[in-house]
Amino acid sequence: MFKNVDIMTAMVTPFNDQNQVDNDRLKKLIEHLILTGSKGILVNGTTGESPTLSEEEKISLIKETVSLVNGRVPIMAGTGSNNTMETIRFTNEVANISGVDAALVVVPYYNKPNQKGMIAHFETIASATELPIFIYNIPGRTGVTMSVETIVKLSANKQIVGIKDCTGSENLSIIIEQTPDDFFVYTGEDADSLTAKVLGANGVISVASHIFGNEMTKMYRALSEGNIKLAGDIQRELTPKMVALFALPSPGPAKAALNYRGIHVGDCRLPIQSLTKDETKQLIETLKI
Repeated sequence: MFKNVDIMTAMVTPFNDQNQVDNDRLKKLIEHLILTGSKGILVNGTTGESPTLSEEEKISLIKETVSLVNGRVPIMAGTGSNNTMETIRFTNEVANISGVDAALVVVPYYNKPNQKGMIAHFETIASATELPIFIYNIPGRTGVTMSVETIVKLSANKQIVGIKDCTGSENLSIIIEQTPDDFFVYTGEDADSLTAKVLGANGVISVASHIFGNEMTKMYRALSEGNIKLAGDIQRELTPKMVALFALPSPGPAKAALNYRGIHVGDCRLPIQSLTKDETKQLIETLKI
């Protein structure tokens, strides 16, 4: 299902002026993403402010996303937590939503398990759920790092089909080399989009694609056509803009940029603050949109 997906957007969750999930704004956002090159959508992820959504909101959001996408691109849903049994329960509930193609399960945060505990966590989930599982390795948020050796071991499990990894190109290279050919490898770092693809990764699970989907699509097309110079030119031009989208807590900058572009997605929920007018002005000047 994800074979031809090189740009997957980790979608923000649109809120209305009362800070409630807004399905009309969600529809406009999804159409914008698909039109500008997103070949897959991750819903209820970190960028989607999942920690601030109630379970009822999460299920409703996933169902509405499936309905609006209507089979045009694959859908991945964030279902992970630092509670193994709760992750199993919620993943199985999401599995009942026809049209969800995979679950993104984060490496357990806060508990800080060792590698043996991580293996047990993912293998237990894999044995008890039906949805294909992607590992989400993001030590900057979880406080723990899943080692390359652990990733390679888990990749042998047929229910664990891929990874979103945020530990850099050196680890990505080893993961790509040592996991099965049908194991999906995505970088979760926008600035590594081109490097990851050159190394043999499937692509990027991106935040920047909310704003620069067309440019990223052009970059990957240039790479596939052997125009390395053009691909490099695009990545170098985009990199400082991608960095700017994380200069303040995400998804604040991405939401500010979308709102500026007329793709209204509302504010963030606390504890993430929306950008001030001055912060937005500085962001827009950097993004040059």
